[in-house]
Amino acid sequence: MKKIFLIIWILLTGFLSSACPVCERQQPRLLRGIVHGAGPGSKWDYLIVSVMVAIALFTLFFSIKWMIRPGEKSGSHIKRYILNIE
Repeated sequence: MKKIFLIIWILLTGFLSSACPVCERQQPRLLRGIVHGAGPGSKWDYLIVSVMVAIALFTLFFSIKWMIRPGEKSGSHIKRYILNIE
């Protein structure tokens, strides 16, 4: 199990930190050394990515929140039929 985590960690850190010198020169200062390929085409690209990140963080927050404290208090909720089977 430790080997799998080590391999995943090495792959992730390798992908995140490997941009070739040519691509690094084409990237804006904010993204140098992080991404590979051509830089963003316009300012709209930053807006689109920012909105996608905000939506992803919003859904992650609420999915974790509702997984920890679901909030269904009703005795007739459908989950009671599954949990109280005798």
